[in-house]
Amino acid sequence: MRRLLTALVILLAVLVAGLSALVLLVNPNDFRAYMVRQVEQRSGYQLTLDGPLRWHVWPQLSILSGRMSLTAPGASQPLVSSDNMRLDVALLPLLSHQLQVRQVMLKGAVIQLTPQSEERKPKDAPVGPVGNNPPVPENDPGWSFDIAKLKVADSVLVFQHADDEQITVRNINLQMEQDDKKQAHVELSSRINRDQRDLNLSLVADLDASHFPQKLDAKISQLTYQLKGADLPKPGIMGGGTLQVSWGQAEKKLELNNLQLTANDSDLQGSASVVLDEKPQWAADLNANNLNLDKLALATPATNTTAAQRGQQQNTLPRPVIATGVEETTYRNLRGFSAQVSVAAKSVRWRGLEFTDVHSAISNDFGLLKITELAGKFGKGNMSLPGELDARDSEPQLRFHPKIEDIEIGPILTAFDYPIALSGEFSMQGEFSGDRLNAEAFRRSWQGEASVTMANSRLQGMNFQQLIQQAVERSNSDVKAQQNYENVTRLDSFSAAATLDNGQLDLKKMSGGSSLLTLTGEGTMDLVKEVCDTRFDVTVTGGWEGDSRLVALLKDTPIPLRVYGPWAELNYSLQVDQVLRKQLQDEAKRRLKEWADRNKDSSRSKDIKQLLDKL
Repeated sequence: MRRLLTALVILLAVLVAGLSALVLLVNPNDFRAYMVRQVEQRSGYQLTLDGPLRWHVWPQLSILSGRMSLTAPGASQPLVSSDNMRLDVALLPLLSHQLQVRQVMLKGAVIQLTPQSEERKPKDAPVGPVGNNPPVPENDPGWSFDIAKLKVADSVLVFQHADDEQITVRNINLQMEQDDKKQAHVELSSRINRDQRDLNLSLVADLDASHFPQKLDAKISQLTYQLKGADLPKPGIMGGGTLQVSWGQAEKKLELNNLQLTANDSDLQGSASVVLDEKPQWAADLNANNLNLDKLALATPATNTTAAQRGQQQNTLPRPVIATGVEETTYRNLRGFSAQVSVAAKSVRWRGLEFTDVHSAISNDFGLLKITELAGKFGKGNMSLPGELDARDSEPQLRFHPKIEDIEIGPILTAFDYPIALSGEFSMQGEFSGDRLNAEAFRRSWQGEASVTMANSRLQGMNFQQLIQQAVERSNSDVKAQQNYENVTRLDSFSAAATLDNGQLDLKKMSGGSSLLTLTGEGTMDLVKEVCDTRFDVTVTGGWEGDSRLVALLKDTPIPLRVYGPWAELNYSLQVDQVLRKQLQDEAKRRLKEWADRNKDSSRSKDIKQLLDKL
């Protein structure tokens, strides 16, 4: 044991002596020119090292530098700059005049992927073969340059494509290891702040850089993120996933395959790609088991009422004013790219509404967005909303062709805060157009026409049958109505022709019926002020008791009924007395006329005819 300890002490002493001699005898500044030359020969980039290089021997033999920068040919700004750089090198290769860099570490670096940092050739530069880098001379002094590890700590990435807004990625911590076959393992974490929102991101990936820069493949085996801030639910959006990424330099195409992502309680699978031309070309084929949009985005309020949206119960921070400017409302950003997107979801939740079997096919041709398919099921019904958005001119134009079959109307009205206590199976087919795609714009500035039908409808708060029968009872004691204390109007069927014009909804050719009544009518509804004025002719065909002749008369007599006022507090007016009086007058005229016709020779016949003429 004593001999072993003695040997270890001797070995340690030799190692310390060797390192000390190396530090004293080898000047790291001798490597400066070599590193600059090798970087330029192999990549064309210009490496700049400010200040002297110095040794650092513990716990790892390293070369420390001052400020460094790496600049592409012709670029006005460096691609990478850092106040500190550390090169961890191997000891034994130094003894044979080889510089083997095991790890490059940058702390507080600034990485700029902007147009100013891109490579630019001089205008008068000769055009040579693509991809022909200068060969390394055979009579090289004998030094070699090899990087196995890269570490970036507390750094910043500035990204900008063409004239788009800059995106700054902060707190970058990167650890990358690669072997001699250019197979790399990467661990990355960072934070992005934009528009008062914070995105914390971390990932673990394996890269295949054997064909870089022509091609780069990556398999992201672990991805986690959290997005918090303005215009988002208070807990934020968080999730994770896995995917495969592939970049092709020739076609400038980025592909995402085997995509598996989660966001709160939503999920998304599929593939996507983008060709980064002057105007990017997007393509995506996605599907989901569940999409809960209420927990992913804050819906735009549909009305001016104070009732809270069912899908907006969580507290949120206000979105900054600059983020809701002209660019968003005129859809000009659609002109800058093309896209082909298809999305299918088994379940979608929006404004508290549950949709199933949702399918969509959407394309954008540099400002002309076409929704070829947008269909799904709601309860027992189906709905389809194909349309298009043309944003190629200064004023956007939207046009939709909705087709709805047997959708329960009650939850829809509740979701959009319409204070109408109406339920039933709603169907509609029509065409609508406008200039903005949101509920508030639909209420105020859209136009269109549609045919509307409803089955098994119930209007809470007003019983048309009961109103008429009670009015008749008060004016005529010979008739009684069956007791009915339910404050609801039921119709087995209802139909109307609807016209929308800047917030005014006109209902023509209204017709409905049930076992107890039939009605016809027309009216208007102000979607902005939430008031209505409708006039019905209601015939109560059942529920009468009493004088059979009067009951028969009532079953055939339409009673004018006007319903008007605010939706939440509807008013009504009836004209039962006038109608009954007119019916009695008409019946009396008919009988007098018949008597006069039968008794033409009577002296009173002429008097009766004169009386009828005056009436």
